[in-house]
Amino acid sequence: MHTLYDLSPLLQIMLLGVLLALLPLLWIGYRQRRGRTMPWAQALTLLTLFLTFDLVLFGAFTRLTDSGLGCPDWPGCYGSTSPVGAHANIASAQIVMPSGPVTLSKAWVEMIHRYLATMVGVLITVLTANAWIGRFRSGRNAEARVLSPWWSTLTLVWVCIQGAFGALTVTMKLFPIIVTLHLLAALLLLALLCWQVVRSGQLAAARPATSVNPGLRGWLWFAAACLLLQIALGGWVSANYAVLACGDFPLCQGSWWPLMDIEQGFELWRPLGLTHGGDVLNFSALTAIHYVHRLVAYIVLPLLGLLAWRLNALSSLRQLSRWLAALTGLQLATGLSNVVLDWPLLAALLHTGGAAALLLALTWTLASSRSQ
Repeated sequence: MHTLYDLSPLLQIMLLGVLLALLPLLWIGYRQRRGRTMPWAQALTLLTLFLTFDLVLFGAFTRLTDSGLGCPDWPGCYGSTSPVGAHANIASAQIVMPSGPVTLSKAWVEMIHRYLATMVGVLITVLTANAWIGRFRSGRNAEARVLSPWWSTLTLVWVCIQGAFGALTVTMKLFPIIVTLHLLAALLLLALLCWQVVRSGQLAAARPATSVNPGLRGWLWFAAACLLLQIALGGWVSANYAVLACGDFPLCQGSWWPLMDIEQGFELWRPLGLTHGGDVLNFSALTAIHYVHRLVAYIVLPLLGLLAWRLNALSSLRQLSRWLAALTGLQLATGLSNVVLDWPLLAALLHTGGAAALLLALTWTLASSRSQ
């Protein structure tokens, strides 16, 4: 029996995260020496946002390739810093269960995801330290156009929470609610970084946010809340492997209202594939999980399309409105592909990436605007 938490490789993994973080830090420093005009902190925040988006995609790849338990302990792999040191344990696990979750390739996918997550954590720590140093240097200077360091501090706290969910995802054996919360926490981390990128750019350029009427501003917040709900439902579908419960469209199992066990499907605190009482999750529960996500999509996608149309009337937000419309179309296309093409890996990755990009587009729009 292996230990679920073995902290012996923690320092080595943290050191590796620091070394990986040096690469983007040196790259930004190189661009600054070449006379780039973007402030260092803003450039680092933007790059951290980009790398966090990549991490979300790689996390989806880890999930979709069933690599989430490639190393069944945390933070290392069978107590080692990499799968190289765990080769004997991995081989033994494969002998016991040849088609199980532990293979050498899956272990590498899982550990690379952890290395990248550590790198992002280091970058956010650097951002936070730099923000507080800048605040102490500027003091109470009213002319200093810098973002409050509490934003980066909140982001640092949140990335620690996200790391805790990552650990629980492994040690609780892909508990569906933990997997879903891990996804939502990652997307909220993206939103926090996005907000800081936009606001710091506005402060650096002394550029005010676009004034919009309170009704449109309210629609933006409402659309963001609906999108988060839909992403949570999509994460629940993926965490429960319910994508293929409906293999046709627009019908499901040849019916507009298939047999569904909503109570069992949305019982939140239970192991993967089982009810809270230990019974096997029935197919009608999986159908309910899938079909509720589809029904909510019928509301959210038109809402986003209408919002993009309204934003298009504002010249300063027109580009964002077009991004919002394009990403909404991408979500529709990839969602259909997941159903009718039996969940191909590329379509599933694009669906997750599209959801993250939609949330970023809405966050960017909210940060770029204010009520009149």
